Amino acid sequence: MRVVLTGGGGFVGGAVARQLRERGDEVVALVRDPARVGDLQAIGAEVVANDLATAAATEATLSGADAEIHAAGSYRVGIPQRERAAMWDANVGTTTRVLAAAATAGTKRIVYVSTCNVFGNTHGRVVDETYRRDVAEGFVSWYDETKFRAHELAEGWIGKGAPIVIVMPSQVYGPRDHSAFGEQLAAAYAGKLPYRAVDGVGVGLVHVDDLAAGIVTALDQGEIGRSYILSGPTTTLSEAIDLAARIGGRKPPGLRIPTGLLRAMAPLGGLIGQPNIREVISAGDGVTYWATAARAEQELGFRARPIEQGLRDTFAAA
Repeated sequence: MRVVLTGGGGFVGGAVARQLRERGDEVVALVRDPARVGDLQAIGAEVVANDLATAAATEATLSGADAEIHAAGSYRVGIPQRERAAMWDANVGTTTRVLAAAATAGTKRIVYVSTCNVFGNTHGRVVDETYRRDVAEGFVSWYDETKFRAHELAEGWIGKGAPIVIVMPSQVYGPRDHSAFGEQLAAAYAGKLPYRAVDGVGVGLVHVDDLAAGIVTALDQGEIGRSYILSGPTTTLSEAIDLAARIGGRKPPGLRIPTGLLRAMAPLGGLIGQPNIREVISAGDGVTYWATAARAEQELGFRARPIEQGLRDTFAAA
């Protein structure tokens, strides 16, 4: 197939591009700066400069393509107010324009990469695709709200007959993961994590290669109009830190910063490189993002490796 891919320069998108190329698909990667994606060019992907700022440019690239995977977006928690508009555009604006372009181009198959975060705080429950959050509770972060609104857009297009399959990853990890979550695990493995904070947050951990395989299978076999959770085993950040340290032969950090102290430090957050501590707390303190991949396992054959195996694979590849 000829597949147009947004977000190919990112952590998840890059893994998807590699798997598509390995099986012989043509990959057209839309990226902001082609000079920064040498890995894509090395695997034989066609790289096109496109910042997704207009639907017209994307529509032209989609003409003649068999499918499109929209994996572009922005994932950060704790951003300052001044960066909210940019994240809104990265998550909601690009989805609006990309799906409109696909509709105009007549793209026959679309995979939209959403997130389990759209469920919000599951309050200790492991939920499935039928779960609907209580929006009246509010959103735990700006990222949470932007991805929820983008997900609503995709569902709206499905309601109009668009050939979209939605995939919903949980917390992703693996080699070349530069997220705050991944950096904490790498530091624990190396014995360099000085302290823990807000480490009771509950996540599902899915290795990036398993996630990419799930996305590619959803492209091939997913039922149009259907959503598929692509989550790994559920755990907490605290448990993952302990495991990473043990694999590295290190002791996990014994110092834990109380959440109350973090709240008191919020006004000084900018001085320590964290401008929005309140959002970090609201998105992590007692929050679970737990969901089951049972549907994807049954219908797509999706499999996520056990966390210990995945972390060992990750650190071995570093």
